[in-house]
This record gives sequence, structure tokens and C-alpha cells, in this order.
Amino acid sequence: MNLEGRGIPGGFIASEVFREAADAQGKALGYEAATVFVRHPIQDRTNEEMREIAEKALDSVLSMVKQ
Repeated sequence: MNLEGRGIPGGFIASEVFREAADAQGKALGYEAATVFVRHPIQDRTNEEMREIAEKALDSVLSMVKQ
């Protein structure tokens, strides 16, 4: 929150399984950060699979930090 108040965009990337937890945390803190959700699970992915996930999320991530 402090960074965005100073004009520095931010957010986070999480796998889809954490969507509800992210919503609950944002409500508890009174702040809903920009978020990009990616396919779950991340653990044990090959480099090629991670590259594919990253490529699919790239436009959303760039939009998140350009705000």
C-alpha cells in the first residue's frame, strides 16, 4: 500500500488455488492489491512448462505494473 501511495505500482502473482486466500487477506487488510493468477501447481514444473505459464501471464503482469 505504501508503494502505490508513492506512485510505484505493484501487485503479486499467485497460483489459482490461492484466489480465495488472496481475497480474504485483502479484505482483512483493507487493501486489494493488483493480482495475476496463474495455473496451479507451480511446484515440480519443467522449465518449458514454467516458460509457458510465464508467457501466458506476461501481458497481465505488464498491465498490472503500468497502472
